[in-house]
Amino acid sequence: MSDEVEPGFVRVRLDLSYDGRDFSGWARQAGGRRTVQGEIEDALRTVTRSAETYELTVAGRTDAGVHARGQVAHVDLPEALWAEHRDKLLRRLAGRLGHDVRVWRVSEAPRGFNARFSAIWRRYAYRVTDHPGGVDPLLRGHVLWHDWTLDVDAMNEAAKPLLGEHDFAAYCKRREGATTIRTLQELRWERLPSGILEATVRADAFCHNMVRSLVGALLFVGDGHRPADWPGTVLAAGVRDSAVHVVRPHGLTLEEVGYPADELLAARNLEARNRRSLPGDRTTGGDAGCC
Repeated sequence: MSDEVEPGFVRVRLDLSYDGRDFSGWARQAGGRRTVQGEIEDALRTVTRSAETYELTVAGRTDAGVHARGQVAHVDLPEALWAEHRDKLLRRLAGRLGHDVRVWRVSEAPRGFNARFSAIWRRYAYRVTDHPGGVDPLLRGHVLWHDWTLDVDAMNEAAKPLLGEHDFAAYCKRREGATTIRTLQELRWERLPSGILEATVRADAFCHNMVRSLVGALLFVGDGHRPADWPGTVLAAGVRDSAVHVVRPHGLTLEEVGYPADELLAARNLEARNRRSLPGDRTTGGDAGCC
């Protein structure tokens, strides 16, 4: 599948962040719900005085209430429009966008770049406090309160069998025609000097509810309600387990998206679009979706 930019257009990369609490997720929705995509596309149309709305493609389609510090998107703009507005676009967007979403950088993307399919990993952080007094009021929109003392070592031990390429059907909300096979590259917990526990979760891509389900399973281990081998047993079963709790979205932040060197972008696009399966598994799906 070709990802060539149409003649007369230029692909523009946007690096952005947002506080997700007042958004109904990333993707534009019918019915007037406020979304990050809708907010930015409307602002782009307004500040460039365009009659047309130019659609954004994003690295990670975050759910309602999920935050982003290092989100990446791209948009294809007419060459004349880009030439006219490129030097003033960042400041004009800042003046138009709501206080809870910011574009930090706009740049002409290298050949072959696709914000979604060029990405080789996405890194999320989930933040939890087990302080008996609850969450610092200044952090309440970004940290989950867990009302049990958590054992970081136990959670890290339980995370080990989840690393690598697996079918994460047990931790994902299935979507028609989409694969749940992912490569989990990093999953670890640490207790920060502030006392907050931070999970770092990095994978080539994520299926729906995957991060929040993994965190929920590991919290059950950390507070002693489940043994350390339970998350791995759930994974091996390959089906959704009603005991796996999908934690609330406000503790989750997309921190960073990784891309290969410019000369490898086109090859990565093709690789990411390919359907994949595990050895001996004929079931495949075509979605390289996220979150």
